[in-house]
Amino acid sequence: MRVVILDGATMGNDIDFGPIVKRFDTVIYDRTAPDERFARVRGAEAVVINKVVIDRETIDAAPNLELVCVFAVGYNNIDIEYCRQKGIRVRNVPDYCRESVAQHTFALLLELIESLGYYDYFVKSGAYSESGLANHLGRPFMEIAGKSWGILGMGGIGRAVARAASAFGANVSYASLSGAVRREDWPRVELSELLSKSDILTIHSPLNEKTANIINRGTLALMKPTAVIVNVGRGGVINSADLAAAIDTGAIAGAAIDVFPEEPPRVDDPLMTVKNKDRIVFSPHIAWASVEARARCVAVTAENIAAFVRGKEHNDVW
Repeated sequence: MRVVILDGATMGNDIDFGPIVKRFDTVIYDRTAPDERFARVRGAEAVVINKVVIDRETIDAAPNLELVCVFAVGYNNIDIEYCRQKGIRVRNVPDYCRESVAQHTFALLLELIESLGYYDYFVKSGAYSESGLANHLGRPFMEIAGKSWGILGMGGIGRAVARAASAFGANVSYASLSGAVRREDWPRVELSELLSKSDILTIHSPLNEKTANIINRGTLALMKPTAVIVNVGRGGVINSADLAAAIDTGAIAGAAIDVFPEEPPRVDDPLMTVKNKDRIVFSPHIAWASVEARARCVAVTAENIAAFVRGKEHNDVW
Protein backbone atom coordinates (compact mmCIF):
# COMPACT_ATOMS: atom_id res chain seq x y z
CA MET A 1 0.00 0.00 0.00
CA ARG A 2 1.32 3.45 -0.93
CA VAL A 3 1.17 5.68 2.15
CA VAL A 4 1.67 9.45 2.11
CA ILE A 5 2.27 11.30 5.40
CA LEU A 6 1.50 14.97 4.81
CA ASP A 7 2.72 16.72 7.97
CA GLY A 8 5.29 14.52 9.67
CA ALA A 9 6.99 17.50 11.32
CA THR A 10 4.01 17.91 13.65
CA MET A 11 5.05 14.67 15.35
CA GLY A 12 8.53 16.02 16.19
CA ASN A 13 12.00 15.28 14.89
CA ASP A 14 12.68 12.76 17.66
CA ILE A 15 9.93 10.32 16.65
CA ASP A 16 10.72 7.28 14.49
CA PHE A 17 8.25 6.55 11.69
CA GLY A 18 9.81 3.09 11.35
CA PRO A 19 6.63 1.22 12.32
CA ILE A 20 5.01 2.66 9.17
CA VAL A 21 8.01 3.01 6.84
CA LYS A 22 9.21 -0.57 7.36
CA ARG A 23 5.83 -2.06 6.47
CA PHE A 24 4.53 0.13 3.66
CA ASP A 25 5.67 2.10 0.61
CA THR A 26 5.82 5.44 2.41
CA VAL A 27 6.47 9.05 1.40
CA ILE A 28 6.87 11.57 4.22
CA TYR A 29 6.45 15.33 3.89
CA ASP A 30 7.42 17.46 6.89
CA ARG A 31 4.64 19.93 6.16
CA THR A 32 2.10 20.49 3.40
CA ALA A 33 0.63 23.85 2.46
CA PRO A 34 -3.04 23.93 1.40
CA ASP A 35 -2.15 24.34 -2.27
CA GLU A 36 0.31 21.42 -2.14
CA ARG A 37 -2.21 18.84 -0.96
CA PHE A 38 -3.66 17.91 -4.32
CA ALA A 39 -0.40 16.95 -6.05
CA ARG A 40 0.92 15.08 -3.02
CA VAL A 41 -2.13 12.84 -2.50
CA ARG A 42 -2.60 11.99 -6.19
CA GLY A 43 -1.02 8.54 -6.08
CA ALA A 44 -1.78 7.73 -2.46
CA GLU A 45 -3.81 4.74 -1.36
CA ALA A 46 -3.56 5.83 2.28
CA VAL A 47 -3.05 9.37 3.54
CA VAL A 48 -1.83 10.04 7.08
CA ILE A 49 -2.27 13.50 8.59
CA ASN A 50 -2.25 15.34 11.85
CA LYS A 51 -3.50 18.87 11.13
CA VAL A 52 -3.72 19.02 7.33
CA VAL A 53 -7.30 19.48 6.12
CA ILE A 54 -8.71 16.61 4.09
CA ASP A 55 -11.72 18.16 2.39
CA ARG A 56 -13.79 17.28 -0.65
CA GLU A 57 -11.29 18.82 -3.08
CA THR A 58 -8.37 16.91 -1.58
CA ILE A 59 -10.29 13.65 -1.69
CA ASP A 60 -11.25 14.21 -5.33
CA ALA A 61 -7.56 14.79 -6.16
CA ALA A 62 -6.72 11.26 -4.91
CA PRO A 63 -8.50 8.75 -7.17
CA ASN A 64 -6.74 5.77 -5.55
CA LEU A 65 -7.44 6.83 -1.96
CA GLU A 66 -8.88 4.08 0.22
CA LEU A 67 -7.88 5.11 3.74
CA VAL A 68 -7.31 8.30 5.74
CA CYS A 69 -5.51 7.98 9.08
CA VAL A 70 -5.10 10.79 11.56
CA PHE A 71 -2.32 11.06 14.13
CA ALA A 72 -4.91 12.21 16.69
CA VAL A 73 -8.07 11.40 18.60
CA GLY A 74 -10.05 14.21 16.93
CA TYR A 75 -10.81 14.24 13.21
CA ASN A 76 -12.72 17.48 12.67
CA ASN A 77 -10.25 18.41 9.90
CA ILE A 78 -11.53 15.52 7.75
CA ASP A 79 -14.72 15.59 5.68
CA ILE A 80 -16.09 12.39 7.18
CA GLU A 81 -19.37 12.44 5.29
CA TYR A 82 -17.66 12.77 1.91
CA CYS A 83 -15.26 9.97 2.82
CA ARG A 84 -18.27 7.82 3.64
CA GLN A 85 -19.88 8.64 0.29
CA LYS A 86 -16.68 7.68 -1.53
CA GLY A 87 -16.17 4.50 0.49
CA ILE A 88 -12.93 5.79 2.02
CA ARG A 89 -12.31 4.53 5.53
CA VAL A 90 -11.16 6.91 8.27
CA ARG A 91 -9.21 5.78 11.32
CA ASN A 92 -8.02 7.72 14.36
CA VAL A 93 -5.95 6.84 17.45
CA PRO A 94 -8.16 6.80 20.56
CA ASP A 95 -6.69 7.25 24.03
CA TYR A 96 -3.02 7.29 22.99
CA CYS A 97 -2.43 10.63 24.76
CA ARG A 98 -4.67 10.25 27.81
CA GLU A 99 -1.85 10.29 30.35
CA SER A 100 0.04 13.03 28.53
CA VAL A 101 -2.93 15.40 28.33
CA ALA A 102 -3.97 14.72 31.92
CA GLN A 103 -0.45 15.49 33.12
CA HIS A 104 -0.23 18.67 31.05
CA THR A 105 -3.60 19.80 32.40
CA PHE A 106 -2.02 19.92 35.85
CA ALA A 107 1.17 21.53 34.55
CA LEU A 108 -0.85 24.40 33.08
CA LEU A 109 -3.08 24.71 36.11
CA LEU A 110 -0.22 24.77 38.59
CA GLU A 111 1.66 27.40 36.60
CA LEU A 112 -1.52 29.49 36.47
CA ILE A 113 -2.50 29.31 40.13
CA GLU A 114 0.99 29.15 41.66
CA SER A 115 2.82 31.60 39.34
CA LEU A 116 5.81 29.27 39.22
CA GLY A 117 7.48 31.17 36.40
CA TYR A 118 7.28 34.39 38.41
CA TYR A 119 8.81 32.79 41.50
CA ASP A 120 11.47 30.99 39.48
CA TYR A 121 12.55 34.30 37.94
CA PHE A 122 12.46 35.99 41.34
CA VAL A 123 15.08 33.54 42.58
CA LYS A 124 17.19 33.36 39.40
CA SER A 125 17.28 37.13 38.95
CA GLY A 126 18.93 37.57 42.33
CA ALA A 127 15.97 39.47 43.75
CA TYR A 128 15.44 36.79 46.40
CA SER A 129 19.09 36.95 47.49
CA GLU A 130 18.85 40.71 47.82
CA SER A 131 15.46 40.77 49.53
CA GLY A 132 16.66 40.12 53.08
CA LEU A 133 13.61 37.93 53.71
CA ALA A 134 13.38 34.15 54.05
CA ASN A 135 10.40 34.06 51.72
CA HIS A 136 8.57 36.17 49.17
CA LEU A 137 4.81 36.25 48.73
CA GLY A 138 4.50 38.49 45.69
CA ARG A 139 1.63 36.47 44.26
CA PRO A 140 -0.78 34.46 46.42
CA PHE A 141 -1.81 30.95 45.39
CA MET A 142 -4.69 28.68 46.32
CA GLU A 143 -4.93 25.02 47.22
CA ILE A 144 -6.71 22.53 44.98
CA ALA A 145 -7.94 20.56 47.99
CA GLY A 146 -11.53 21.37 48.84
CA LYS A 147 -12.16 23.26 45.59
CA SER A 148 -14.95 22.47 43.15
CA TRP A 149 -13.42 21.05 39.97
CA GLY A 150 -15.67 20.94 36.92
CA ILE A 151 -14.93 18.80 33.88
CA LEU A 152 -16.37 19.44 30.45
CA GLY A 153 -15.84 16.27 28.43
CA MET A 154 -15.79 13.11 30.53
CA GLY A 155 -14.05 10.77 28.11
CA GLY A 156 -10.82 8.90 28.77
CA ILE A 157 -8.84 12.09 29.35
CA GLY A 158 -11.55 13.64 31.48
CA ARG A 159 -11.62 10.56 33.69
CA ALA A 160 -7.84 10.58 34.09
CA VAL A 161 -8.01 14.23 35.15
CA ALA A 162 -10.92 13.51 37.48
CA ARG A 163 -8.98 10.75 39.24
CA ALA A 164 -5.95 12.99 39.72
CA ALA A 165 -8.06 15.95 40.84
CA SER A 166 -9.82 13.73 43.38
CA ALA A 167 -6.41 12.60 44.67
CA PHE A 168 -5.56 16.26 45.22
CA GLY A 169 -8.73 16.56 47.33
CA ALA A 170 -10.91 18.42 44.83
CA ASN A 171 -14.66 17.86 44.63
CA VAL A 172 -15.16 16.75 41.03
CA SER A 173 -18.30 16.95 38.93
CA TYR A 174 -18.89 17.03 35.20
CA ALA A 175 -21.30 18.05 32.47
CA SER A 176 -22.01 16.08 29.30
CA LEU A 177 -22.82 17.96 26.12
CA SER A 178 -23.29 14.79 24.08
CA GLY A 179 -26.34 13.71 26.06
CA ALA A 180 -24.84 10.27 26.65
CA VAL A 181 -25.82 8.70 29.97
CA ARG A 182 -22.99 6.74 31.59
CA ARG A 183 -22.15 5.48 35.03
CA GLU A 184 -19.29 7.55 36.38
CA ASP A 185 -17.63 7.85 39.77
CA TRP A 186 -18.40 11.58 39.86
CA PRO A 187 -21.75 13.39 39.78
CA ARG A 188 -23.11 14.72 36.51
CA VAL A 189 -24.71 18.16 36.59
CA GLU A 190 -26.16 20.54 34.05
CA LEU A 191 -23.73 22.89 32.33
CA SER A 192 -25.10 25.98 34.07
CA GLU A 193 -24.60 24.40 37.49
CA LEU A 194 -21.12 23.17 36.57
CA LEU A 195 -20.05 26.66 35.51
CA SER A 196 -21.59 28.46 38.45
CA LYS A 197 -20.01 26.27 41.13
CA SER A 198 -16.60 25.44 39.63
CA ASP A 199 -13.46 26.97 41.08
CA ILE A 200 -11.50 25.13 38.39
CA LEU A 201 -12.97 24.21 35.01
CA THR A 202 -11.01 21.92 32.69
CA ILE A 203 -12.11 21.32 29.12
CA HIS A 204 -11.50 18.00 27.37
CA SER A 205 -14.28 18.12 24.76
CA PRO A 206 -14.00 17.50 21.03
CA LEU A 207 -15.12 20.27 18.68
CA ASN A 208 -18.52 19.66 17.13
CA GLU A 209 -21.85 21.40 16.65
CA LYS A 210 -22.74 20.93 20.32
CA THR A 211 -19.48 22.23 21.77
CA ALA A 212 -18.49 25.05 19.39
CA ASN A 213 -18.30 28.36 21.30
CA ILE A 214 -20.05 26.80 24.30
CA ILE A 215 -17.84 28.92 26.55
CA ASN A 216 -18.89 32.42 25.58
CA ARG A 217 -19.90 35.73 27.08
CA GLY A 218 -23.14 34.32 28.45
CA THR A 219 -21.73 31.14 29.96
CA LEU A 220 -18.64 32.93 31.32
CA ALA A 221 -20.99 35.28 33.16
CA LEU A 222 -22.19 32.27 35.20
CA MET A 223 -18.73 31.65 36.63
CA LYS A 224 -17.17 32.91 39.85
CA PRO A 225 -14.76 35.84 39.56
CA THR A 226 -12.23 33.61 41.37
CA ALA A 227 -12.61 30.72 38.89
CA VAL A 228 -9.97 29.58 36.40
CA ILE A 229 -10.32 27.68 33.11
CA VAL A 230 -7.90 25.21 31.53
CA ASN A 231 -8.56 24.27 27.91
CA VAL A 232 -6.72 21.24 26.53
CA GLY A 233 -9.64 20.12 24.34
CA ARG A 234 -10.20 22.16 21.20
CA GLY A 235 -9.77 25.90 20.75
CA GLY A 236 -13.15 26.41 19.13
CA VAL A 237 -14.94 25.30 22.30
CA ILE A 238 -14.17 28.77 23.73
CA ASN A 239 -14.96 32.11 22.14
CA SER A 240 -11.53 33.74 22.33
CA ALA A 241 -12.76 37.34 22.35
CA ASP A 242 -15.23 36.64 25.14
CA LEU A 243 -12.60 34.83 27.23
CA ALA A 244 -10.10 37.65 26.76
CA ALA A 245 -12.71 40.17 27.87
CA ALA A 246 -13.63 38.06 30.90
CA ILE A 247 -9.99 37.91 31.99
CA ASP A 248 -9.35 41.63 31.51
CA THR A 249 -12.54 42.70 33.27
CA GLY A 250 -12.05 40.30 36.18
CA ALA A 251 -15.14 38.25 35.36
CA ILE A 252 -12.92 35.21 35.94
CA ALA A 253 -9.51 34.96 37.60
CA GLY A 254 -7.58 33.50 34.68
CA ALA A 255 -7.12 30.81 32.07
CA ALA A 256 -4.55 28.35 30.76
CA ILE A 257 -4.77 27.56 27.07
CA ASP A 258 -3.12 24.81 25.03
CA VAL A 259 -5.43 24.94 22.00
CA PHE A 260 -6.61 27.76 19.74
CA PRO A 261 -9.37 28.16 17.12
CA GLU A 262 -6.65 28.80 14.53
CA GLU A 263 -3.25 27.16 14.96
CA PRO A 264 -0.84 28.76 15.14
CA PRO A 265 -2.91 31.73 16.39
CA ARG A 266 -2.70 35.05 14.61
CA VAL A 267 -0.74 37.75 16.43
CA ASP A 268 -3.98 39.73 16.73
CA ASP A 269 -5.93 36.84 18.23
CA PRO A 270 -7.82 38.29 21.22
CA LEU A 271 -6.03 35.92 23.61
CA MET A 272 -2.65 37.16 22.36
CA THR A 273 -3.61 40.71 23.29
CA VAL A 274 -4.95 40.12 26.81
CA LYS A 275 -3.85 43.06 28.94
CA ASN A 276 -3.51 41.09 32.18
CA LYS A 277 -0.89 38.68 30.85
CA ASP A 278 -0.07 37.35 34.30
CA ARG A 279 -3.58 35.89 34.38
CA ILE A 280 -3.21 33.74 31.28
CA VAL A 281 -0.81 30.87 30.55
CA PHE A 282 -0.16 29.37 27.13
CA SER A 283 1.41 26.29 25.59
CA PRO A 284 1.54 25.63 21.82
CA HIS A 285 -0.84 22.66 21.51
CA ILE A 286 1.54 20.20 23.14
CA ALA A 287 -0.61 18.56 25.83
CA TRP A 288 -0.87 15.42 23.69
CA ALA A 289 2.80 15.28 22.79
CA SER A 290 4.81 13.43 25.41
CA VAL A 291 7.53 11.26 23.86
CA GLU A 292 5.64 8.15 24.91
CA ALA A 293 2.32 9.37 23.50
CA ARG A 294 3.79 10.24 20.11
CA ALA A 295 5.50 6.86 19.85
CA ARG A 296 2.21 5.13 20.71
CA CYS A 297 0.42 7.23 18.11
CA VAL A 298 2.76 6.18 15.30
CA ALA A 299 2.63 2.52 16.36
CA VAL A 300 -1.18 2.45 16.48
CA THR A 301 -1.41 4.25 13.13
CA ALA A 302 0.84 1.59 11.60
CA GLU A 303 -1.49 -1.07 12.97
CA ASN A 304 -4.50 0.88 11.68
CA ILE A 305 -3.07 0.67 8.17
CA ALA A 306 -2.09 -2.99 8.54
CA ALA A 307 -5.55 -3.88 9.83
CA PHE A 308 -7.11 -2.15 6.83
CA VAL A 309 -4.88 -4.13 4.46
CA ARG A 310 -5.99 -7.34 6.22
CA GLY A 311 -9.61 -6.27 5.84
CA LYS A 312 -10.11 -5.90 9.56
CA GLU A 313 -11.93 -3.05 11.28
CA HIS A 314 -9.64 -1.22 13.69
CA ASN A 315 -10.27 2.21 15.21
CA ASP A 316 -12.66 3.07 12.38
CA VAL A 317 -14.38 6.44 12.71
CA TRP A 318 -17.20 5.05 10.59
